[in-house]
Amino acid sequence: MTVDRLEEFCAAWARADLDSLMDFMSDDCVYRASVGSEPGETFVGPAAVRAGFARMLAHDVGKEAQKGRCFVCGDRGVGQWSYVYFEAGRRIELFGCDLFEFDGDKIRVKDAFRKTFHALGGP
Repeated sequence: MTVDRLEEFCAAWARADLDSLMDFMSDDCVYRASVGSEPGETFVGPAAVRAGFARMLAHDVGKEAQKGRCFVCGDRGVGQWSYVYFEAGRRIELFGCDLFEFDGDKIRVKDAFRKTFHALGGP
């Protein structure tokens, strides 16, 4: 995996391009979502990961994805991100990161973490 390729994955996430996202995933992929009942539901295998990605992308509809930095070190990586949205007349930026495990140029594990929102001021 390279930083450029990981940034392509993050750009596909920002576009909500499910088909492109799945092209990056390995056959034994795992997605640990940043929301859900566990907290953060876990999806195993391509069909379940695709469903989990679709559910998470639907959760973030109406929020504007902001580009963050990506890091790759061997078979591990990190992608930082944020989403901006408005709630009760306030601009909110929600921050998070993904911890990745790679198998060559494919993503085997995407483990997402989400911070609580940070109010940036009025409208």
